[in-house]
Amino acid sequence: MKKKSWAVLMRSRMAIPTRQLLRSDPLALPQDTSRASEIDDGSINTNAPRVSLKDVKEWMQASISISAEKTELVDVNLENFSQGYLGLSLEGRRVLLLDLSRDYDVNRTRVRELMRKYLSVELPHDTQNEAPGEQQAGLVEDGGMLAMYYRMERNLRDSFKPLYASFFERLNAHPGGLKLLTSIRADLLSVPPKENVPSLHALEAYLKEKLITWLSPATLELQQITWDDSASLLEKIVTYEAVHPIRNLLDLKRRLSKGRRCFGYFHPAIPGEPLIFIEVALLKDVASSIQEVLWDSPPAPEVEAKCALFYSISATQPGLSGINLGKFLIKRVVYLLRRDMPHITIFATLSPIPGYIQWLISKLASQLKLAQSESKDIKHISEKACGSNFKEDILLPEEEEMILSGYMNWLNSNTASEIEHTEGRENMSGKSGIEIMYEILTSKNWNGSVCLSEALKPSLLRLCARYLLQEKKRGRALDAVANFHLQNGSMIERINWMADQSIKGIEQSGGIMVNYVYRLDKIDEYAQAYLNTGHVHASCSLHQYLQRSKDENNAAS
Repeated sequence: MKKKSWAVLMRSRMAIPTRQLLRSDPLALPQDTSRASEIDDGSINTNAPRVSLKDVKEWMQASISISAEKTELVDVNLENFSQGYLGLSLEGRRVLLLDLSRDYDVNRTRVRELMRKYLSVELPHDTQNEAPGEQQAGLVEDGGMLAMYYRMERNLRDSFKPLYASFFERLNAHPGGLKLLTSIRADLLSVPPKENVPSLHALEAYLKEKLITWLSPATLELQQITWDDSASLLEKIVTYEAVHPIRNLLDLKRRLSKGRRCFGYFHPAIPGEPLIFIEVALLKDVASSIQEVLWDSPPAPEVEAKCALFYSISATQPGLSGINLGKFLIKRVVYLLRRDMPHITIFATLSPIPGYIQWLISKLASQLKLAQSESKDIKHISEKACGSNFKEDILLPEEEEMILSGYMNWLNSNTASEIEHTEGRENMSGKSGIEIMYEILTSKNWNGSVCLSEALKPSLLRLCARYLLQEKKRGRALDAVANFHLQNGSMIERINWMADQSIKGIEQSGGIMVNYVYRLDKIDEYAQAYLNTGHVHASCSLHQYLQRSKDENNAAS
């Protein structure tokens, strides 16, 4: 099909105005999706009527205080509140949620009264020193006493519920309420950390617990998303794709056609919009670069596929951050693919490493700062002042030599004049490999040079293995994507050089991507080991990178 007919087709299906299509590429999708995203997550809605904060507060108060039996009044106030909340500015929402968290918190006066009342009732003398089960047996003989305890304990449990609990329950049962609740939590999560308001933290934590309950796997529907789905759904897939942006109509169709699968979790209360979706490539073997996945044409025949490669997973609701729907989605998709395609025996990912380069640059900067301090003969550097900036040999000797040599070759090949060449040499004079590496990585355009790329390759791969296997935060992998897959029961199989050469890929991970593998007979074992002890299962090839450092340290000592 010709390019023009593609654009015409997609205009009719997705109802995209002609002016939004990029004129330079008739296949291109509209690139400014930020506004659509804002409207979808409820943070900005230009169609919502403008109302005063006072009105929205009154609707909220009425929704909480009106008796549940007055269904029509409750529904009217919930609807008014929903529309009014979306019409508020972000600051207006923050003020409203702060009032909700403070004015409708736990009634601690009632809690204390009930606790005093409960403690004032003495257990029968002959049961005071007995175990709970024995006490129960002793109280059974006195039915009235036991009934009183049950009643008091029920009242005490209820008193610990915040007053806004019933409001959330009512809102969840209201049409469109679940989507609004995710928007409310997104607004709570967006409150600046410096505004440390305990009541807001408690409100967010309570809402998160409720959302986890309401979005249990039993309530979610797994659906395959195809090219034949509605235009509005396809538009959401384009908008919410967070890992590898969809470039144009051909790219979108490609990801939904033969050799590829796309699955999403849907909730009946939010129709036509996946809460999370995953993209899968059916391949003969585990891919080592995203270029293979996105650009191979035609794809391998599905009957020859041995590997289901998960290459992108995207959540659509910011308000569901921290709620691990992806874990259940992956397991359901694996089950479905095994059932429908038994010849597929390998389930793996090709994943980004979003925190790697940021961690490495920070590590290099701290070592440079420490070296500068030492050069000024500052003899007493306290542990408090240095923090984690203790001196360490980040680069192996041969790696440092390669970086210095590669940088010099790059200077020689890129200097426009002898004067600039001399200045480059002078600037380099006395610099360590760490200094050169820091300068190269912060320049962000080094991958265009073969000299620099090859010079950095050994150290970046080895340090990446260290980052994935050893760098922890509270006993879990420092990298968020690694933590996600490891707690789901995967192992680290391989790291791949220049697997993602996009600007984003270079800035986040130096172009390196990682293959996590889900060995079906080991998923539970690996997940438990990681969650219990923080142990990361990895292949021999990953451990070999770390062995080089050990061998070098042993030789030096």
